[in-house]
Amino acid sequence: MQYKDWNDVEFRFGEFGPGYLMRGPRTDLGVVRLRPGDDASNHFHADIEETFFVVEGHATVWINCTEERHLSPGDVVRCDPGDMHYFVNNGDDNFKAFFIKAPWNPTDVVQVPWTPGEPVPDLSEDGYSQRINKGV
Repeated sequence: MQYKDWNDVEFRFGEFGPGYLMRGPRTDLGVVRLRPGDDASNHFHADIEETFFVVEGHATVWINCTEERHLSPGDVVRCDPGDMHYFVNNGDDNFKAFFIKAPWNPTDVVQVPWTPGEPVPDLSEDGYSQRINKGV
């Protein structure tokens, strides 16, 4: 059994970004917090499914750089392996969502530079397809 108070989460960028409540051995559980104007970089996981449950504030998530969803408390979004996802908080309040990633693999993340308004990245370039196929 493991226990952690979510108020004790250490966020990657101090007061915002992702922060983990528990890591492995089969799943990751964490919280992502975005202040107004913050974003979470576009990325995907080759083998990991990631689910987000919004508990506070509003944000926009872009899936595969083409599908835009406006999120509010109570919304749930699941990203399948290979789905790029990018979050931005364009609101006036903090955004907070819990996330669950499974199966556990702390190295399975591929950053794909992109922000809304830019062309959709070609994943056949820059070795992305090799990372997808290897689950790296």
